[in-house]
Amino acid sequence: MEFSIRPVEIGDGKGINALRRMPGVFENILGIPSERVKRNEDFIANMESNQHQLVAVTKAENGEELIIGTAGLTVNANHRTRHSGSIGIMIHKDYQNMGIGTALMKALLDITDNWLMLVRVELEVFEDNERAIRFYEMFGFEIEGLKRFAGIKNGRYENEYLMARINPTYSKWICGS
Repeated sequence: MEFSIRPVEIGDGKGINALRRMPGVFENILGIPSERVKRNEDFIANMESNQHQLVAVTKAENGEELIIGTAGLTVNANHRTRHSGSIGIMIHKDYQNMGIGTALMKALLDITDNWLMLVRVELEVFEDNERAIRFYEMFGFEIEGLKRFAGIKNGRYENEYLMARINPTYSKWICGS
C-alpha cells in the first residue's frame, strides 16, 4: 500500500474530522461523533510554532487524496518544561496494521529527537487499549501512572495510563544527580 507523510495543510480539516468521528477511532481519542469540521479547520489555522502535525495520505479510488492517519506533537511552552512535549496519533480504521502508525510515530520521534532535541515525550492512552499500549512500548514509552476516571468512553468513565518516552540519548541521566 502506498502512502506518504506530510505536514498538515489548510484544507485538511475535513479529512481529519472524518477520522476523529470514525467508529473504531473516536472512542480511543476522546473524539465525539458530533464534532464539527470547523473545529479541525480552526485548529489547523491557529496552530502555534510549538505545535507540529503530520498527516498520512494515500489516493482514494476516485484519485483524490485521502487522509488515513494523523499524528501531532505539542512542545510545552513553559521555559522550565520546554524539554518535553505530548503526542497524539490516530489511524483510519480501514488502514490500521499497515505500517501507517509506525511511519507517523517514526516521523514524530525524528522531530522530537533530532530537530527539537526533546528529552521527554508523553501521551495518555485508555487503560483497556492494549493494542495501542503495546505499540507505544515498541517505541520506548513506559507507563508512569494511572489517571482515574480520565474520560468518557462508551457511556462509562474510564482510566487512562500516562506513558512517557525518554530520548535514548538522555536516558542514562539520573534526575537529581
